[in-house]
Amino acid sequence: QVQLVESGGGLVQAGGSLRLSCAASGRTLSTYVMGWFRQAPGKEREFVATISISGGRTYYADSVKGRFTISRDNAKNTTYLQMNSLKPEDTAVYYCAAKYSRGYYYYTSSSAQYDYWGQGTQVTVSS
Repeated sequence: QVQLVESGGGLVQAGGSLRLSCAASGRTLSTYVMGWFRQAPGKEREFVATISISGGRTYYADSVKGRFTISRDNAKNTTYLQMNSLKPEDTAVYYCAAKYSRGYYYYTSSSAQYDYWGQGTQVTVSS
């Protein structure tokens, strides 16, 4: 079992930045692909970013490309999402997720592929 806890959410003005963290316990993250997803009120959960076990491969949703950066520190069992140039449409609950993988360079944007999820952290961007 892997337990994931997100932190770092909050209220920020448009154009501002936040860094989300996802701390894992229970097992080392060095065998898990990590992803970030978000869900805005009245909308379905959507993919934001994913990173391979190696950290060398990343993939982003078009809506956040160039503004968000996903990274990971396997030694600290933590994954991060640096969010810059935030927009009101980025307002959502952000979730991190972990997928067991034997592929060092594998990643996935499909929420159905992930095995474990955190409880989420609220990000609100005011205009």
